[in-house]
Amino acid sequence: MGAVVQFKQYRQQSEVESLRQAGYRAIDEMVEKLKDQIEGKGLEELSETIRREGQSVTGAILEEAIKIRGAKQLSADTYVCQECGRTLRRRTKMQERKLETLHGEIKIERPYFYCKHCDKGYHPFDEELELSQKRKQYDLQRAAAELFTEVPYKRASQIFERLMGIPMSDHCLQDVSESIGQAADNVRVMPSRQQVEKLIEKDSEGRVWRPVLVVAGDGAHVPTRKQAKSRSEKRGPGEWREAKGFRIYMVGQDRITQIMSWHQIANEEEFGEAVKYAAMLIPVEKVRVALLGDGAKWVWNHLKAAFPNGKEILDYYHCSEHVHKVAKAQYGEDEYEQVFWIESVMARLNFGEVESVIWGLNRMKPSSKEAEEEIRKLIEYLKNNAHRIDYAAFKRGQYPRGSGGIESANKFICHVRMKRSGAWWYVINGNQMLKLRCSFYNETFDEVFAHYKRLYSQKG
Repeated sequence: MGAVVQFKQYRQQSEVESLRQAGYRAIDEMVEKLKDQIEGKGLEELSETIRREGQSVTGAILEEAIKIRGAKQLSADTYVCQECGRTLRRRTKMQERKLETLHGEIKIERPYFYCKHCDKGYHPFDEELELSQKRKQYDLQRAAAELFTEVPYKRASQIFERLMGIPMSDHCLQDVSESIGQAADNVRVMPSRQQVEKLIEKDSEGRVWRPVLVVAGDGAHVPTRKQAKSRSEKRGPGEWREAKGFRIYMVGQDRITQIMSWHQIANEEEFGEAVKYAAMLIPVEKVRVALLGDGAKWVWNHLKAAFPNGKEILDYYHCSEHVHKVAKAQYGEDEYEQVFWIESVMARLNFGEVESVIWGLNRMKPSSKEAEEEIRKLIEYLKNNAHRIDYAAFKRGQYPRGSGGIESANKFICHVRMKRSGAWWYVINGNQMLKLRCSFYNETFDEVFAHYKRLYSQKG
């Protein structure tokens, strides 16, 4: 037993020494390069020069660490075929490969095994080290995702090269984005039930009442165009399509706690399925669920189906907007009459006196055809949403009355990235980008990226 411990200690010391020597050699080479690059440079230029040249040091240490980590695979003479179980002999010649990492370009040589029966080759070293099939490795791809999910690909490429000192074209970034996006599904983009319960438990500390959990739904229009068969084919005119989405969050007196967001260019059924899945992740017995939306029927139908016991609340500002339209059409430029009528109507709606407001609207004498139409639409709107309008009671129960949470999500998830000047998205690419952006805000991107790595290792 003592001999085994001594051998392990000796091996560890040997590995540490090899890493140290690799670093020393790289530092000596770097210093030789730097001695002719220091003269006449200010702090900023010196910092940039040393950062750029410093990659050679960390790159050399990384290359040596890779060899140590994959020593067993590098020395292996046999390998078992994963398809047929035959024992394969290594090819005589080692195969070289260049990798691009956050520490610059490094070269590796590793053995290759080939099964003639299955017509399939293996690089066990690559599998053990979890190397990407792409030349640019996962550390670069992970860092790039932080950029291309926030800014256009071309700008992300410029920032990436400036900060990392490593070129990564906009086409390369788009390819990485699509690859990762294919691995993003609802199960991984949305947090797990355990994560949700932990967030709710933390937010519930010190509260007398059960906390309010808001489920808000809405749509945001994004620019799309039809998928072209090739790069040379004319893309044709674009069209604006609705990205349906929901946001689930906890409401406090001075803050909201993000639980999850979901946005996709999707139909009602797909929206409904996503909301139902989200509902499975919520411990509804620990919260008071508020369903918040505007007058769109598709929102209410699916929110209520997923959370049948949720308290339905019509967005106060959306309701107020309808009232303002009637006032403008009925009273024209008379601002005093407009304000007086609006305040009286909203005061009654604030106390849930919907029938009283409808009675008054029916007695109004329209000043024009436009006013008559706006009055008719408001009456219908109030009848459809009467049970969702009692804002004073909602306030007493500490429920929110405005849909600012979902409107904000529409902006920072959809609009900020999707509605750039000149940007038009294929639906599949747009949805992949929306999934990735949601995963960052849901703090689930690590799981999405891990799944992406697993998928591509299986493809290999």
